[in-house]
Amino acid sequence: MPIEFHPESGVFFLHSAHMTYAMRIHEFGCLCHLYWGPPLRSQPLDFLLPIRPRAFSPNPAGAPQDFSLNDFPLEYPVYGNSDFRSPALEVRDPSEGSRIVDLRYLSHSIEPGKPGLQGLPATFAANEDSTTLRVRLRDQKLGLTVELLYTVFQDTPALARSATLIHEGSTPLEIKKALSSSVDFSSACENFDFVHLSGNWIRERNISVSPLHPGTQSVESRRGTSSHQHNPFYALAESGASEEHGRVFGFNLVYSGNFIAAVELDEDGRPRAQIGLNPFDFTWRLSPGESFQTPEAILVFSNEGLGGMSRSFHRLYRDHLCRSTFQHRHRPVLLNSWEGTYFDFDAEKLVRIAADAKELGIELFVLDDGWFGHRNAADCSLGDWTVDRRKIPKGLTDLARRINGEGVEFGLWFEPEMVSPDSDLYRQHPDWCLHVAGRPRTEGRAQLILDYSRHEVWEEIYRQIAVLLREAPITYVKWDMNRHLTELSSAALPPERQQEVAHRYVLGLYAMLDRFLEEFPHVLIEGCSGGGGRYDPGMLYYMPQIWTSDNSDAIARLKIQFGTSLAYPLSTMAAHVSIVPNHQVNRTTPFRTRGTVALTGAFGYELDLQLLTEEEKLEVRRQISFFHEMEPLLHSGDLYRLLSPFTGNAAAWMVVSRDRKEALVSYVNILAEPNPATRFLPLRGLDPELHYSINNETHRPGDGLMQIGLPLPFIMDDFTSSQWLLRAL
Repeated sequence: MPIEFHPESGVFFLHSAHMTYAMRIHEFGCLCHLYWGPPLRSQPLDFLLPIRPRAFSPNPAGAPQDFSLNDFPLEYPVYGNSDFRSPALEVRDPSEGSRIVDLRYLSHSIEPGKPGLQGLPATFAANEDSTTLRVRLRDQKLGLTVELLYTVFQDTPALARSATLIHEGSTPLEIKKALSSSVDFSSACENFDFVHLSGNWIRERNISVSPLHPGTQSVESRRGTSSHQHNPFYALAESGASEEHGRVFGFNLVYSGNFIAAVELDEDGRPRAQIGLNPFDFTWRLSPGESFQTPEAILVFSNEGLGGMSRSFHRLYRDHLCRSTFQHRHRPVLLNSWEGTYFDFDAEKLVRIAADAKELGIELFVLDDGWFGHRNAADCSLGDWTVDRRKIPKGLTDLARRINGEGVEFGLWFEPEMVSPDSDLYRQHPDWCLHVAGRPRTEGRAQLILDYSRHEVWEEIYRQIAVLLREAPITYVKWDMNRHLTELSSAALPPERQQEVAHRYVLGLYAMLDRFLEEFPHVLIEGCSGGGGRYDPGMLYYMPQIWTSDNSDAIARLKIQFGTSLAYPLSTMAAHVSIVPNHQVNRTTPFRTRGTVALTGAFGYELDLQLLTEEEKLEVRRQISFFHEMEPLLHSGDLYRLLSPFTGNAAAWMVVSRDRKEALVSYVNILAEPNPATRFLPLRGLDPELHYSINNETHRPGDGLMQIGLPLPFIMDDFTSSQWLLRAL
């Protein structure tokens, strides 16, 4: 059984592929964590619970002197009754000013399948693929029930967790903190590393590793989005864990707003690992009869290092998170207009570009910023989603049909969450942006943020966009967001509810995206926030690919894409071949290397085709043909990271089909070395019993390719790349 309950001991065993998670209903009424790790048969685990007198560890009322919650591994810890560690839940009773919560076990149920979450994105699975445990805890005095959801998946060592707060009392409560997941490891883990992804605009998701130490280590966002600076992902990895060896525990939050991801190491070296909504500047007023749903947290266990953790996240997200109809479908190779034209274009120029694109094998032309209002620079017209007739005299429908007539699909850029002070929308509704009355309105990129906590605001933007999508044959939308949230206040909410705005904004965004997918399932949405500023599982639920970074330089992208792949599948990483010198870092790299790096993800181009040489045009045709051949493998195979650009002078990775009969190996040398030594690249994930052809030129057995490797080319130039296609004989 995927989930077992043993009434005599009060123990739950949750089993998924290659993983067991265990917890127990304690006699005192609390829900205790027992075990999380490799598969474990049902067995007594009481020895994992510390029962001994401890100085400065008080005893809850009615408990024996050798029992304190401060020493117990808890599933959903609260504040105020003997546990001094960071709580998962903080609730204030305004009628008394009390912040004490006392959760005791009430009931549980086990059911097939995976329930959705009200108003929030979440993983999904069929009844035969998943099983869910609901555990209800209750604070009798507050009349507050907390329902904890645990879903295990049959084919992935992953656990989906969330909490629902149900108010059945008589007076309003204030939620100050409500996390999605908290895990107390039963034993000391001082030898674990804290692995997370940090960065900034155009250098997102660098891998950061630091040893756990006493106290709290955390990453968070207070920017209103998941942010470029920190990603809502982290892992606890055994010290010395590699790509393929060692225990790793991964955490990821299915949410696109402010988050907190923290690990507290207590005085005995035991970690408390938490993730959820950021309590910073957050208070939610919960009235009697109402409920509050936390976002979903995904927990993944790997006994095969960071690589095993990544492959589990990838499979789960490809099969059980991406809701788009493009989840497993072909993604068209696109040409984005931005770096080729910026704001300088007209209809005739766009049609010529589309014709040139078709000649090279490109399938989709995307018109980026500058097509609406009177926008010739990034300082006006956001919120006025009507075509600029000076540039496109006959409108978008005519333009899209002309581009279709060239044999190319048509896509369009929007920034739906923003408004320019120089716009008709802002002049008509100046209160529709996030703002504090009587305070200046902070601008970023000459724009303000629309108040998506208000239904009528996002409804108007949806109406404008939907008119265009209903009339014109648009098959792709790039959904951008180019600044973070400030002045987090809404004119539609009373003073006591202003700290709800950040979360209500995200809920409004999700509501709009839900409607978008229902009405336009044929439209492929690519997410963007200055590139990778909102690259999270919440957005992947609606958008099967995200513009990984505004930095399109192939060498810079090695680190960006390598770091992103710790949690997110290659199929979600939009990657383009762009012009050189590169517009972000001014670097010149070979055209083939740019293709090698971009081919890893959702593939496209972003350049002026007129500037290409005949040799480069031939290379474009070759790359597109190769992408079509490799797309099923790249978007459904297993990723193995072979060489890290964070630790060496090269990057290498390979994608292996699930049946291990096909693999594509990619290698990029960063800087040339004088008189380099002969080196080999050991491979991973192959079948040791099979023989593989290599680029149809030679063949070798799988065990030799993994134990010895491929000989690397003798390289005398910077930024060169190689690829090897392996097929089982």
